[in-house]
Amino acid sequence: MQVADSDTPTTPADRTQRLYNFSAGPAVLPEQVLLEARDELPVYDHVGASIMEISHRSAAYDEVEESARRLIKKLLGLGDDWHVLFLQGGASMQFHQVPLNFLPEDGTADYVVTGRWGSKAIKEAKLIGSARVAASSEADHFAHIPPEHTWDLDPDAAYVHVTTNETVNGNQFSWDPSLDVPVVTDASSEFLSRPMDVEGYGLIYAGAQKNLGPAGVTVVLVRESFLEARKQPLPTMLDYGTHAERRFNTPPVFPIYMVEKVCRWLDELGGVEAIHTINQRKAKKVYNAIDGTDFYRGTVDPKDRSTMNVTFRLPSEELETKFIKEAEHRGLLSLKGHRSVGGIRASLYNALPEAAVDALVDFMDAFERQYG
Repeated sequence: MQVADSDTPTTPADRTQRLYNFSAGPAVLPEQVLLEARDELPVYDHVGASIMEISHRSAAYDEVEESARRLIKKLLGLGDDWHVLFLQGGASMQFHQVPLNFLPEDGTADYVVTGRWGSKAIKEAKLIGSARVAASSEADHFAHIPPEHTWDLDPDAAYVHVTTNETVNGNQFSWDPSLDVPVVTDASSEFLSRPMDVEGYGLIYAGAQKNLGPAGVTVVLVRESFLEARKQPLPTMLDYGTHAERRFNTPPVFPIYMVEKVCRWLDELGGVEAIHTINQRKAKKVYNAIDGTDFYRGTVDPKDRSTMNVTFRLPSEELETKFIKEAEHRGLLSLKGHRSVGGIRASLYNALPEAAVDALVDFMDAFERQYG
């Protein structure tokens, strides 16, 4: 990868080269995986055609999808009581599909709202039935995760929905809730970045375009006992049972093929335990740079900071604009915060090399020396 020296460069980074990509999604993929896919793109595994051209019911594709399932189960330690589904529509579709399947007409669901995506999830649930806010940190701009003992839970709720990592707001659960009712989580921006205690979960969903692969496929993990509690009848394509039973329609073949490769890359690296250690080290470097000065200001309480999406501010929006522009000049891409909150956001997903974090920290230091 080409990244400029620590002093402010006089020429922009060469965008024909692979630079350091801090995008929140679609996000950085392992270079090894990209190169493998490039080499296999015209002809996959001696079948005489591209993976994108063969039948989704062929033996060659069967093995790709089943391997992806096996690897996800292995990486998270899932038992045979879990189904691994490959769906479409992103996490946003799951905001609607979860309550459509599991929120009874005469029941309720609890939502713990800790950011933009949790807010969107409960909005969709209210279109289906009775969904209530059991806890929220909106009053302090989602700067913290409400402690579990403060949650106002309905013991008869069909489920409790949480967002274990808020991509926009930069907060992250430090624990996996285990409650008296099943927990559903949007794990999109932290999926496979850390070990998960899945005991309390009934359903886990994640858009692939953060840690898992390209946009176009959504992974849904659903426990059999929770699946059996879904409502009936349901629209065929929106019924989780349809997809747990069989491959009903043509899946997003190429994204699933990429998910399998990314999971294999992660497994060979040492699994989620190994990547979690690396992720913690990467995040600590950036947070140390933020906390070591008054020039940068984190937006989330230290105990609830995300290891995936580091959000911070500078003394003025003018300096933030300059920071983003000069970072791009140096080959540090996509550091602009989400349009709804502004500021800076560095997404440190699994595939982002540690050298990218070192380059960012060096740039932060140089930028402060020049403008602080």
